[in-house]
Amino acid sequence: MLYLGSVAGIAAGAIAAQAGGMSAQRFAAAAMVLLIPALLGARLWFVLQNAASFRVRGQRIFRPLVAGAAQDGGLVLCVVASVPILALLDLPFRMFWDNATLTLLVGAAVTRVGCVMNGCCAGRPTQGPLAVLLPNHRGEWRCRYPTPLLEALLALALLAGVLFARSMQPPSGIIFASVLMLHAVGRALVALTRETDNPRRMLRISFGVTSLLVLAGVAMLWPALPANGS
Repeated sequence: MLYLGSVAGIAAGAIAAQAGGMSAQRFAAAAMVLLIPALLGARLWFVLQNAASFRVRGQRIFRPLVAGAAQDGGLVLCVVASVPILALLDLPFRMFWDNATLTLLVGAAVTRVGCVMNGCCAGRPTQGPLAVLLPNHRGEWRCRYPTPLLEALLALALLAGVLFARSMQPPSGIIFASVLMLHAVGRALVALTRETDNPRRMLRISFGVTSLLVLAGVAMLWPALPANGS
């Protein structure tokens, strides 16, 4: 599902790029190259979050059977790596990421279906109205919050907002910065439903990552706003 999400996301971004006057071929080339730092950053962030477990169990970062990745780490490293790559391909940074927002959201929505199937990112057990019979990564079937599906719905809701915003032709960078902030806040709220052995630690990590992404969104948004309110 990660593979299908990546393919569908890049295709969606390329279509949007071409509609906005950017080369679809160069967009797709940049997006495919950026998959490498995205996957690497996601894996490294997961390992850092679970450093104690990796030390105790002697697990290796790239051991195929020890799964785990964290989306936020992939996004951060991907954005940083995109600076020289986009310059090499002569693609404007803000315009590229406005289009790549569709890549991120489509990819996230599809990939989260894989999370449901695999049992990773499982929700906490509950008997409330949102309860769905689902497994966790240990194969324990319980009535749980459908956390991955909630994240997929968040991505689809933001995708609908992006498609509407594109019709209004905002300044370059506005769409990506806005989605960066809204998605960070939305994921932090959804993370409250997630099953974890250390809820306080999960809350601290979610709050810290959300704060950093919101600040990054504000930093990107500020120079993109018209001067003097015009």
